Amino acid sequence: MTAQEWSLPAVLDVVTDVAPNRDMLVSATVRRSYAQVRDRTRRLAAYLRRHGLGVRRERHELRRWECGQSTVAVVMSNCPEYLETMIGAFRARAVPFNVNHHYAPREIGALLSQVGAEAVVYHRRLGPKVAQAVRLNARPDGRLNGLLLIDVDDGSGVAPLPGSTSFPSALADAQGVHDLPVPSPDDLYLVCTGGTTGTPKGVLWRQGDVYVGAAGGAEGATRDVIAGIARTGAGVWFAAPPLMHGAAQWTAFAGLVHGGTVVLHDDSRPFDARAILRTIQRERVTMMSIVGDAYARPLVDEIRARSYDLTSLVRLGTGGATTSAGLKQALLELLPQLTVVDGYGASETGGMAFGTSTSGRQAHRFRLAAGAAVLSADRSRFLEPGDDEVGWTARVGRIPLGYLGDRTRTEQTFPLVGGRRTSVPGDRARYGSDGGIVVLGRDAMVVNTGGEKVFVEKVEEVLRQHPDILDALVVGRPSDRYGEEVVALVQLRTGAQLSPTSVREHVAGQLARFKAPQAVLLCPRIGRHATGKADYTWARRAALEAVSATVTRT
Repeated sequence: MTAQEWSLPAVLDVVTDVAPNRDMLVSATVRRSYAQVRDRTRRLAAYLRRHGLGVRRERHELRRWECGQSTVAVVMSNCPEYLETMIGAFRARAVPFNVNHHYAPREIGALLSQVGAEAVVYHRRLGPKVAQAVRLNARPDGRLNGLLLIDVDDGSGVAPLPGSTSFPSALADAQGVHDLPVPSPDDLYLVCTGGTTGTPKGVLWRQGDVYVGAAGGAEGATRDVIAGIARTGAGVWFAAPPLMHGAAQWTAFAGLVHGGTVVLHDDSRPFDARAILRTIQRERVTMMSIVGDAYARPLVDEIRARSYDLTSLVRLGTGGATTSAGLKQALLELLPQLTVVDGYGASETGGMAFGTSTSGRQAHRFRLAAGAAVLSADRSRFLEPGDDEVGWTARVGRIPLGYLGDRTRTEQTFPLVGGRRTSVPGDRARYGSDGGIVVLGRDAMVVNTGGEKVFVEKVEEVLRQHPDILDALVVGRPSDRYGEEVVALVQLRTGAQLSPTSVREHVAGQLARFKAPQAVLLCPRIGRHATGKADYTWARRAALEAVSATVTRT
């Protein structure tokens, strides 16, 4: 493996050889070097192997939607053990997968069953939920009841589950540490995503593709190239969002494969802008990732309220939800050294395109990553710059294999177009006049009102620019007059008063009038997931159930 492709453990071994004593993983109470993490993850791999986990069938024997490796569920909040579990599983040639610990027990159990989990590594406070999930979803063969359980002490005081082994004991009990298998670039990286439907899907990546397509590794890198990058180091990366979602994992691995130090934020508590900024100041963070306005707004408010030394922070990556232009401008005014990078992508594509904003200049177009493209509306051909057709975002090259256990969805989302396997995540887009991609939003996030298409994210961005509006979501609902009508759900700032008519006029002043909401629902709080992503299921339900006293049509 001197050039060509790499597994993630192989890349991390090169980095560790170059910088063994450099901090690799940092949290509020833990600081571990690359050498320490290599030792710990090898021990965990040996423990998993001793209990029968590993590869069952090699990749060339399988179809795109099939997995031939043992799977390890990770049910934890952010902590060093989260990433150590992932790397340890990779070293055992097993496949770790993320579990949203906010799921109900029945949902967790269904996911464990769907993926075929053989082991669960969990925070102790989440143990009762895991136990209930197993009981609710146990099969007649008792398979889920035979899970290998490893618990991580989170200081909650909750006792581990019966039969569970503590993380330190598993490491201490490891045997055969020097007889581990050699991971392959074909070994899998599994991301479980709820998607827009709320039904979890397991996205199957090859590690060789994740390294380049999602973690920013160099195509065809040699050992010398990886070592050279590691010697320079990538600074200090701060993964603020939950690791139980793919974007934060990729931020972390992008830092690690380039020799950076990764700082983790404790997401078991509500978002705390003050704690985030204190961490940046203490650790001299150089790069941080956030999720849209839900993170950006409290950060801006806290920076304005108190004094922090944030001069080390030079790059802020944002994705997964919209970061409004006004908040980006505020961040750039408060931190003039900052570059804000808007990332566009999905679990099904990795990073597809990026737009950068600096003080005095905001991005209006995305710069394409390798393999990014726009498909025609009928998905039969690739569009070229200069075509004005509205089509679909797509990516070729370093993309996932498919959806675990789902041939139909695999062939729909990863079709062959012009003989090339393509990922089509479901966003509408067109080429701009400068050759960049203009992303219009998910087809599922389009309201067809009176024959006109309204992309809700564009309306939301305008709403959030209003000084009295703290947050907003836009959805469609059935209308006898229009087929669908545009409904804005608006959360005002504390003490603010705003009429629905003024909300509509604010939008109509910046967009076509048909895009302005026909109904406005004033809400005490906008529904969002733990990551900060919009909860459109909540928004649609609220719009449908709204009573006349809280909804005004204008």
